[in-house]
Amino acid sequence: MPYNDSSKSQERGSTTLRPLPLVRTYSSRELFSGATEIAIEHAGSLYRLKITRQGKLILNK
Repeated sequence: MPYNDSSKSQERGSTTLRPLPLVRTYSSRELFSGATEIAIEHAGSLYRLKITRQGKLILNK
């Protein structure tokens, strides 16, 4: 389930604080569901998002 965290704010300049724009956020656990690789289709191309042995993410076309 995506979630938005609008409780954070971002400093602009030295005195004005404004909220960060809402960004749809997914946990990697939710995306991968126990797998180590998923496919993402974007603009007619297929991309692979992988979790490495070190726990990092790699995106390949």
